[in-house]
Amino acid sequence: MEKIRLGISSCLLGENVRYDGGHSHDRFLTDTLGQYVEYIPVCPEVGCGLPVPRDAMHLEGNPASPRLVIIRTKKDITELMLNWSRKKAAELNKYDLCGFIFKSNSPSSGMERVKVYDENGVPAKKGVGMFAAVFMEHSPLLPVEDEGRLNDPVLRDNFIERIFVFRRWRDLLKEKESRGNITDFHTRHKLLILSHSPEHYRLMGRLVAKAKDLPIRELYVQYQGILMEALRLKATPKKHANVLMHMMGYFKRQLTSDEKQELLEVVEAYRTGLLPLIVPVTLINHYVRKYDQPYLKGQAYLNPHPLELQLRNHV
Repeated sequence: MEKIRLGISSCLLGENVRYDGGHSHDRFLTDTLGQYVEYIPVCPEVGCGLPVPRDAMHLEGNPASPRLVIIRTKKDITELMLNWSRKKAAELNKYDLCGFIFKSNSPSSGMERVKVYDENGVPAKKGVGMFAAVFMEHSPLLPVEDEGRLNDPVLRDNFIERIFVFRRWRDLLKEKESRGNITDFHTRHKLLILSHSPEHYRLMGRLVAKAKDLPIRELYVQYQGILMEALRLKATPKKHANVLMHMMGYFKRQLTSDEKQELLEVVEAYRTGLLPLIVPVTLINHYVRKYDQPYLKGQAYLNPHPLELQLRNHV
């Protein structure tokens, strides 16, 4: 697989583009995840023509439609930033991005909880950075996160899982549209979807079952929308345990009583927080090989992203 293309705030790569001339280099993003992705850096402030270093700015007014203001001079640069952001969001289409990592708390790039100041100078963490808001509206299905939230192991696993799924979906879109391709993709991702949302799992199953009744383009559009909506929901230990028990059913004739008991104990230890997810998943992968289980061999759930990232060691 070629590297996955992600948009990213330039300062997170170590580029000295922040207002004070510094950066916010994130080693996990460059040294670890960077082995599997190609970054397309974006700095909205520099992109729209502001210098480095520059006066600090913040958001003011209504959190739903704030203004971007330079703090020292009170100069309003809202239209400058919005016009540039709209052009940039459209320009990024050519890269076939599979996601974007924003700089947290930034008035241009923060994806949530950005400070917006009222007329009395009192901040409320209710805003979205101006470029981030434009980009997310332009590409609503793309996985997005900020580097602060990626310090949470569950959110990190969820985001990286989504970008790998989105990459496989992008690869599917390069092929001729067919109901068979959708069915095959869904079959390989069934258990991954189930780990995020049993409701979406059932909804997508019904959609694929009636695939012949829908125009092919509508089928693709509906499937993509529901898929990315499902994966935005966090997988929990309870939902993972449900999937693990579901997979155990594929070995009911092969596993010895001792093997069944061991697997049950490991799944329960994971569900109650005594073991990380990697332990039951590794055990099931062992049984998939040992008993040559064809259906589970093709399940993305068992290998959603490179093992070297060690994401499931921490959830």
